[in-house]
Amino acid sequence: MPWIAALLCLLVAQIAQAQSAEPAPFAHDHPRLLLAAEEVRELQGTWANSRLFSKAIARAKARVDPYLKDPPPVPLPRDPGGGYTHERHKANGIIIAEAGALYQWTGDPAYAALSRDLLLAYAEIYPGLGPHPVTASSNPGRLFWQMLNESVWLTSAIQGYDAVLDAISEEDRTRIETGVLRPLVRFLSIESPEYFDSIHNHATWATAAVGMTGYVLNDTEFVTMALMGTRKDGKSGFLAQLRELFSPEGYYLEGPYYLRYAIMPFVLFTKSIDRNEPGRGIFEYRDGIVSKAVRTVIQLSYAGRFFPVNDALPEKGLDTMELDNAIAIAHGITGDSAFLSLVNENSHLVLTADGLRLALAKEAGLETPFPFASRHYRDGPQGQRGALTVLRSGPTSMDSALVFKASSHGLGHGHFDRLHWMFYDRGVEVVADYGAARYLNVPQKAGGRYLPENTTWAKSTLAHNTIVIDGASQFNGNRKQADTSFPTGHIYEQREGVQIVSAEENEAYPGTQLRRTMLLVEWPSFDHPLVLDVLQMRSDRPRQVDLPLYFKGQLIESSPGMSAEETLRPLGKSNGYQHLWLLGEAETKQQSFSFTWLQNGRFYTYRTHADVDMQAMFTRVGAGDPEFSLRPEPGLLLRAQQVQDLTFVAVLEPHGEYSGAREFTVGSESQIARVLHIERDGKDLVVVETKDGSRFGIALSYDANSEEPNRIESTGNNDEKEHAQ
Repeated sequence: MPWIAALLCLLVAQIAQAQSAEPAPFAHDHPRLLLAAEEVRELQGTWANSRLFSKAIARAKARVDPYLKDPPPVPLPRDPGGGYTHERHKANGIIIAEAGALYQWTGDPAYAALSRDLLLAYAEIYPGLGPHPVTASSNPGRLFWQMLNESVWLTSAIQGYDAVLDAISEEDRTRIETGVLRPLVRFLSIESPEYFDSIHNHATWATAAVGMTGYVLNDTEFVTMALMGTRKDGKSGFLAQLRELFSPEGYYLEGPYYLRYAIMPFVLFTKSIDRNEPGRGIFEYRDGIVSKAVRTVIQLSYAGRFFPVNDALPEKGLDTMELDNAIAIAHGITGDSAFLSLVNENSHLVLTADGLRLALAKEAGLETPFPFASRHYRDGPQGQRGALTVLRSGPTSMDSALVFKASSHGLGHGHFDRLHWMFYDRGVEVVADYGAARYLNVPQKAGGRYLPENTTWAKSTLAHNTIVIDGASQFNGNRKQADTSFPTGHIYEQREGVQIVSAEENEAYPGTQLRRTMLLVEWPSFDHPLVLDVLQMRSDRPRQVDLPLYFKGQLIESSPGMSAEETLRPLGKSNGYQHLWLLGEAETKQQSFSFTWLQNGRFYTYRTHADVDMQAMFTRVGAGDPEFSLRPEPGLLLRAQQVQDLTFVAVLEPHGEYSGAREFTVGSESQIARVLHIERDGKDLVVVETKDGSRFGIALSYDANSEEPNRIESTGNNDEKEHAQ
């Protein structure tokens, strides 16, 4: 096909361009990474005029100044993440970088001496270090239990060394470079080629650390290896990661949470490349993929927190160190005033020229709102591996948002959750994703690493709001199988009052075809947007079908009512079922069920209609958890037995208001009387009827030929004719 040939030519051209672009001679004055000597000379007297940047300087001084007379210890490695030596070395790397920045902005030689002395201390111990004594990682470090932390440490330490290098004697430079910097570069790259040459966020940090060190040491070998991989053929290295890990829209393979983590080495190294070799045009690479990635990671957040796709922790958001750097650099490159709206009085501005210019522009009142909007983010280098879609009801990060996941698996941090969805409203999570089972850097919880329950629960299909067939996870929980395929048949469209996304999944359960279509609908009869869900299963034999829904808030009522269990018991023995307590259940012989809960002062009613009878179960996470590590979150599980073909329709209706402080309740009951579904010739009609007798319908056709009109017609209840065109 012509477009495939053109695409291949473009890819070959990009690789050839990267291979042929020889590094230019680097600058000889320092600093030369994120902060340039000429910028300091230009801006040194202006930072005191910025309230925000002055606060950032003051924060850094508060962290660093206590060590000016009594430098922190540099202990021999002993502990995993969260332990004393781990945290001490991590903090020391940050102190080296911050002291260097303070030296540049204040001119106080005491800061340069602190960075120098810490680096000399590391140069003393590093040559004698073997593998870290904690052997819990497949890629153990020396200073840290995993090599990843070694890379992160070096990206900080090399910035500090760059900032104070001109204040260090030749003798001390030699000791630092031969004792720790060059050996650490070799350890991360030449001595660990499988790690360094992988296409993964760990390798992103490693290539950034090695390349930034190469620029500071004026070592073109290090820089070329960082850009092109240890074999220097362009099949690995930083440029290959820019090609392979991002879709054309800037969506990152492992999801928004890990884009949050990986965005920092991407922007740090890209900025360093641009600073030292502007002729490479690195910020224009792949149509500005780095700037796109920064905008994308911001778009994939809600009320300042990232959508918890794949392995993710709820506390991470736009206020993290990684986004501090990304926002400053993206604003510096693009000049986009929307980035200024993400800065406030509590923001931790980075101590670079980009950070100062960001503060000055913010204080000058130049900001514009960040344009949060509905987006369809294709996955894969050419956008061919599924998609993650966000449907928003308005332009702010607090408006209602529906997230639909039909993307690729996401490598080792992926979850088995295709055709999964989440919903956010009024600034909070309403229909939830558990995220990851991990207590980051808490030593009592597996040393801060991912818990066993991350595999047995958090990654399982049952832990997500998607269909579970025969009590098994998608792909039987096999990541390698999941990585070889992706959802297809994507539809994404916006019209006035209606936004729609649809996708198919035909590989997760052999012999079974799945299609899910979700809509965010605004209708005059309702005060808030509705979520419509149409899920279809066609299988080669009868199956058990489970449809879980995890929600935040307190159960108010269900219809029919549930009978509470007197003795709690797990729902099963494996595939996540061992972690769900059964709290109550109801038989839904009417093929419909409604369930209302209260969250953040608003009521939510989930009303279902299926073409088979279903059993409803009220559940809570926490069974089979001897260390009490899982969060006890509530859920609803709908089950159908021995079903070969299924069409399931649901409506989520936000309504009413509740205030305990003001003692009032308004609109606590759903306005919807019933939901009807008609299917004819592969087309669907969903009719929502309200209690006052009004109704509206949504007709769905999956025919790709948009030129032909589509019509569905059928005789409904009471001989009424339901039709749509």
